[in-house]
Amino acid sequence: MTQALGEFRHSEALSLGVELELQLVSRRDFDLTRAATDLLGSLKYDGCFGEIKLEITESMIEVSTQPQTTVDAIAADLAGLRDTLRIHAERNNIGICGGGAHAFHRWPDRRICPGERFDVLYQRYGYLAKQFTVFGQHIHVGCSSADDAIWLTQALGVYVPIFIALSASSPFVDGEDTLFQSARLNAVSAFPLSGQCPPLADWADFVRHCEFLQACGIAASIKDLYWDVRPKPEFGTVEIRVCDTPLSIEQAAALTALAQSLSRWLLRTRPPLSTERQAHAARFNKFQACRYGMAAQISDPVACSVRSLGDSTCELLDGLEEDARELGCAHWLAALRAVAAGGGDAAWLRARWREYGNLNDVVRACSDRLLNGAAKHSGKKEKLAQ
Repeated sequence: MTQALGEFRHSEALSLGVELELQLVSRRDFDLTRAATDLLGSLKYDGCFGEIKLEITESMIEVSTQPQTTVDAIAADLAGLRDTLRIHAERNNIGICGGGAHAFHRWPDRRICPGERFDVLYQRYGYLAKQFTVFGQHIHVGCSSADDAIWLTQALGVYVPIFIALSASSPFVDGEDTLFQSARLNAVSAFPLSGQCPPLADWADFVRHCEFLQACGIAASIKDLYWDVRPKPEFGTVEIRVCDTPLSIEQAAALTALAQSLSRWLLRTRPPLSTERQAHAARFNKFQACRYGMAAQISDPVACSVRSLGDSTCELLDGLEEDARELGCAHWLAALRAVAAGGGDAAWLRARWREYGNLNDVVRACSDRLLNGAAKHSGKKEKLAQ
């Protein structure tokens, strides 16, 4: 049954919201555990920092902040959500992790969460729904008009590789080093309506596009569009969907600062869009960022050239300094420079694997890092009993 698109709910320009999908792991062996329904059922929480809710399988939950105007407020909500979860997880002997994918779980062991929407997804996508036990950060940026939302959706699409590389935290799948920095997005790409927004003139053009997909039986609602960046009309936002869940809330806040600063710069300067040319390079550039991270060579289909993603990222961060200062988030944006130099979460995970020699301890270290803060985790703990 198709669902009407509805009106675009205007929100304050550059307001923010963040969603994080988190791993639930057993503190015995740090494999994923089927704990989401029990954990949320026993949760005593007044919602002051945002929502904590089920996701598609019992081994994951999603937290979402309150709508905020500053990155500092987003970081405070994320800290409150983390601390709430830490208390309840300890009572239930559960670990909670960031990271875009669990390092060694078996997807057939996953159990779909109860709920009509999750059941529909499972019936529609079969085993892909269980393989979709991957974990991302979604960043919402408020738009004051529907036409601005469509313009910003396409403008942000050019910067998808930078968000992928800065957030990459899923190098391990099925107990193996994939050689990717972000293997998570390979699972997302399996869905039929993944990828980028097509060239669209304005909100009315987007409505016509959605009506066309519905008439053809391709999509029942906007929720079927697994685009890298998409408008979210019920929130009045544009949603960036390509980031792996970082290993710390501090990194999640830094990525949010990038989204807000970049959106301000784009809306302020209105650079010309070359959406049709960009569409030719989008899949290639996305693969490059997932596979190589900051070492990727990215195609510029406008200049007909190739350049280092690391160089492009450093240049972008330099160019956004004024906007970041005006928004009060320059201190968050500064944290991304170390990642641009090659010191991101994927490198940290591989370093822990070399140190410990097993992935169980890697996941344990991830849980410690998220719940206790990066500064408290030195990576020098005893290994799990073998």
